[in-house]
Amino acid sequence: METPDSPISVLLVDDHTLFRSGIRSLLQRHPEFNVVGEAADGVEGIKRAQQLRPQVILLDLNMPGMSGLETLQLLLQDCPDSAVVMLTVSEDAEDLSTALKAGASGYLLKNIDTDYLTRAIRRAAAGETVVAEAMTAKLVAQLHGSAVPAAASDLDKLTPREREILDWLARGGSNKSIARALDLAESTVKIHVQNVLKKLKLSSRVQAAVYAVEHRRQHGA
Repeated sequence: METPDSPISVLLVDDHTLFRSGIRSLLQRHPEFNVVGEAADGVEGIKRAQQLRPQVILLDLNMPGMSGLETLQLLLQDCPDSAVVMLTVSEDAEDLSTALKAGASGYLLKNIDTDYLTRAIRRAAAGETVVAEAMTAKLVAQLHGSAVPAAASDLDKLTPREREILDWLARGGSNKSIARALDLAESTVKIHVQNVLKKLKLSSRVQAAVYAVEHRRQHGA
């Protein structure tokens, strides 16, 4: 069981041994991280995740056999408490949008620098959404081109507080940061987030963020 002072546990899932070794070596220089395991493919990654229950999983998008997206979907089912962040060479906007809508906690490019990666892992572990800066503009453009259904009837089910929570999710806020901003207990925010996801028929806070951004665009909110 992690305590506030425990290192952030990380699992690496990538078919390139040299790349995994480099990331492990990089993170081992920081006592705040603990690389608890590695996997060379999706099947092995799921098994390791089930055994280790890491806080953050860094997952390659393009792997032989089971793809990164297929692996992502199974990881979210089996390890819902783990933040799964795609770490890839793909700068394709469709890959980015698909991964986030599927429930990934982030999308990073393999050419990011060390400081950006470590900050992103910390943010993902805190429940925030992390997207490589180079991909942010592409995400906005993709949202304009592929609508996420935002039925008014579903939004009408939300209480004023839940709408406020949804707005914070759209900004990528963690439960802790939302609790601080709204002067609520973190456990209360967690319950509100669960209610928002249930009422909007969504499976992750990232999907809720995409939903909220698209709804504002459609309705001029």
